[in-house]
Amino acid sequence: MMIDSLLLVLIGTVAGFSGALVGLGGGFIVVPALAFLFTDMPPEQIVGTSMTVLLFNSISSTLAYLKQRRVDVSAGLWFAGASIPGSILGAFLAEGMNQGFFLAFGCFLIFISLFLLFKPKQPLNLPVPKTVTREFVDASGQTFAYAYNRPVGVTIAFAVGFVASLLGIGGGSLMVPTMALLLHFPPHIATATSMFTIFLSALISTSTHWSLDNIDWMKVLFLAPGAILGGQLGARVASKLPGPLLLRILAILLIAVALRLITK
Repeated sequence: MMIDSLLLVLIGTVAGFSGALVGLGGGFIVVPALAFLFTDMPPEQIVGTSMTVLLFNSISSTLAYLKQRRVDVSAGLWFAGASIPGSILGAFLAEGMNQGFFLAFGCFLIFISLFLLFKPKQPLNLPVPKTVTREFVDASGQTFAYAYNRPVGVTIAFAVGFVASLLGIGGGSLMVPTMALLLHFPPHIATATSMFTIFLSALISTSTHWSLDNIDWMKVLFLAPGAILGGQLGARVASKLPGPLLLRILAILLIAVALRLITK
């Protein structure tokens, strides 16, 4: 029992750190870890527990990013407003998940890993007008200026909220690349704003999973402190490192985890 408790704290810390570092949320660590260590947990309980841990991680990371003044609060509120209905729908559909859940999640991780490894170096120019222009200065004095199409961002945010709640992940694995490559957000702003959006949608999604009795609170008790600590550390490191090599290493590790899930 003691070993399991310490292991859960460690998993929470690694998930919180890696999730905050690149704005992905820590679900991609927590979900496979719970699936490997606790084979008697049903998929819907793994998802609900992961989403609850993600809530604590996102609170910690968002507070750190707000202090750095790198959160586009306006965009985050719009994206969260769209992702929340999707997250509620995803939480209800997760009730019917079976062993195919692991196959679906593994394929999803491989897709994200390949995207991180081979993503375009320059943002893609969509044939849509920019509807919002933003410019602000962060706590270090760095100025960020960009423009994006809000309807496109809102539409994608709904889909991201659905997938995130269905699979028990944060949605940042889809939202950060979308914001950086399609909506032309600066990477650091995309990461910070993604965590803010994840916090708002995870709050609703966790409440939904709670109402469905999909949360193992004893595991959350040990996972959450690690996620809070890791979230603070990840946000601080992210402000100092560009991290392309880290993303490549992360992508390779995700592929390894995905293959293990697919063959589970």
